[in-house]
Parts: sequence; C-alpha cells; structure tokens
Amino acid sequence: MLLRDLDATRAFAHRLALALPEGALVLLTGPMGAGKTTLVKFLAEALGFEGEVTSPTYTLIHEYPTPQGPIVHIDAYRLADQEELFSLGLEDYLPEARCVLVEWGKPEVFPDSLEVRLTPQNDTRQASLIPHAPAYREVAERFNVEE
Repeated sequence: MLLRDLDATRAFAHRLALALPEGALVLLTGPMGAGKTTLVKFLAEALGFEGEVTSPTYTLIHEYPTPQGPIVHIDAYRLADQEELFSLGLEDYLPEARCVLVEWGKPEVFPDSLEVRLTPQNDTRQASLIPHAPAYREVAERFNVEE
C-alpha cells in the first residue's frame, strides 16, 4: 500500500488498529527514517492514547494506556540479541496488551507476528504487511490487495 503523505499514513494506521486482534505482536521494519515511530504514534492515536509517543531507543520499552489495554512499544535496534526481550518479560505483556509493537523486530525471533515493512520511495512510503503466523493472514491480505 502506497502512503503518499502523513494523512495517508494516519488513515492506514487507523484501519490497521481496527483490524489487529487483541494482543497482536507487530514487527515494524524498514530502514532508519522509514516512519516506524510515526506509525506507532498514529496507531496509538487510533486506539485512544492521547499523550506523546516517542522512540524508546534508550529506554527499550514504552507503555501507552488505552481503553482496550496498554500498547507496548519496543525499540529493539540496540539489542544484540532480540531474544533478550523474552527474559525481560515480553510474553507477560502479550495477554494483557492491546498490542505489542516492536521496531526493528526480526521475524526469525518473533515467528508469531505480523510484520509491517515500511520502504521509503522518494517522498512516499510503501507499506507491506507480511504475516508470520496464520492469525495474521486475513489482516495482511485485506491490506495487500489494495496495493
């Protein structure tokens, strides 16, 4: 799906937020500056969070409260071994969180996830949804058909 501007990115995030099942594990991938944190901001907004969303690069994890449960925002960029997230309690977040969003998440570490790959193309972004678990196939197909 082509995201031509911030309004298109916001609309995409709002539709995605409604399509994600409770406790969804979403990997946000793409190069530096692709818009991963911006997408998190718009997803949080869509789910009812009214505060500021920032990258948790140095704190690793931010939580944003929503009426449906917390959004857990993780930045795995600085982690040499992303499996460390499991020892930090990632599995404990999943049943209670509305969704867990992992910037720089690796599908081989998180096989039960939906990957949202953002690819900059000049002044636009290409957003592709890649299901790494059967639970996300329908969500990905719904969005990828529109490309």
